[in-house]
Amino acid sequence: MIELVIEQRAAAGQMLVVDGSASRVTATEQFTVMLLGGEPVGQRHIYWNFVSSSQERLAQAAADWKAGRMKLPDADNGEFIPFPDEPAPPVRPMS
Repeated sequence: MIELVIEQRAAAGQMLVVDGSASRVTATEQFTVMLLGGEPVGQRHIYWNFVSSSQERLAQAAADWKAGRMKLPDADNGEFIPFPDEPAPPVRPMS
């Protein structure tokens, strides 16, 4: 059994990040939760649907996506979402 105390509210589809000192999760309605744990991985950057610790890898992922070099998941390959054409916003760090 795992219990987490999280003194934050979250809407459907929202992600909460906790520091590991929590010990209980309470819900006001039925929900599904996914827990990830481990040592901190360092600073991350997000660009469109890609997350990496390297801005160069993000640029390569964008180029690979645009060129069709990324395999779509077998169970989710019915639709291809093109990379946005507008100029990229500055890559923002994630913690």
